[in-house]
Amino acid sequence: MSKPNLARRVADAAEIALANRKYVTFIDVVTGLRWLHSRHVDTWRQGRAATLAELAAVDDDRLLQAAALLRDWAEARGLRRVETPYVSGSRDRRELRFTATAHPQDGFRTHWLSPGLSEARARQLTERQSKAPDLFVVAPLEPWTCASCADTGPYLIMEEDRPHCLTCADMDHLVFLPSGDAALSRRAKQESGLAAVVVRYNRRRKVYQRQGLLVEGRALEAAEERCLADEEVRLRRRERDRERRAEQDVEYQERMAAEIARLFPRCPAERAGEIAAHAALRGSGRVGRTAAARALDANAITLAVVASIRHLDTDYDRLLMAGVPRMEARDRIRETIDRKLAEFRGET
Repeated sequence: MSKPNLARRVADAAEIALANRKYVTFIDVVTGLRWLHSRHVDTWRQGRAATLAELAAVDDDRLLQAAALLRDWAEARGLRRVETPYVSGSRDRRELRFTATAHPQDGFRTHWLSPGLSEARARQLTERQSKAPDLFVVAPLEPWTCASCADTGPYLIMEEDRPHCLTCADMDHLVFLPSGDAALSRRAKQESGLAAVVVRYNRRRKVYQRQGLLVEGRALEAAEERCLADEEVRLRRRERDRERRAEQDVEYQERMAAEIARLFPRCPAERAGEIAAHAALRGSGRVGRTAAARALDANAITLAVVASIRHLDTDYDRLLMAGVPRMEARDRIRETIDRKLAEFRGET
């Protein structure tokens, strides 16, 4: 990939992050470039990888080039530079490394803030980003052995890149609180002097998924008492939040449908509305829920239209049912998709 092309892609990824959060990080760019998946970043932050580069689809030099291009773009935009520490979610809280080379890591740690942010908001963001991440404890799927006592257990925590049981990590006095009650989890964590997030690897989705928390027993009891005291208030608040999210979803789908109509003027209005409603469904994980789509990025909107064409205007689903490999099926329908896109754009 040429440097001008990479510079454009870095700028596109950075613009999307800036539009959504009012600041940009190196992590935003490399995930936007799809050099890294968010699950890789989680693994690295948990201290389960020595460097971020070893999980990336490109080498150290490419990462350095992207960091330099991000700096050039941010300085040209007049963004505010803030150096932010990165520490791991392992027990030793070691400093995270982006690459294994001797290059300075500062360029990767720089966060670029919008000049329009107030001082209070900028300080809030800086403090939040500087805060050490949660401790992470893994509920392993395979048999494992503690590096200290050679025993095993239901959970392990990483120290110095080696697994340790909770007894050796002095955390065996904690109790498990399963996920499901956000208020109880939040309050138990606030009350607990020591707490850790429990995750388990999902082989099908290839991500570590949160299972719950390990907290002190007294903290869980105190949190349960607080939740009982204001249960009715929280129920009313949740109902208001559901109504607010529903209104936001309708507004977002309308804006997406309008953008589809702008990019594809020959696409029927009803079809544009259906595409937006399907792609932007909350919790679906579809392209409409990505940061790029929420910023109404043209590429993300086009992907939503392509997905609709693929399933409604081609033989793609029939090919999959017939056992045709997915990528081969996509190759077979490529010309049909291109023709339909040209039709929607008014080019034919």
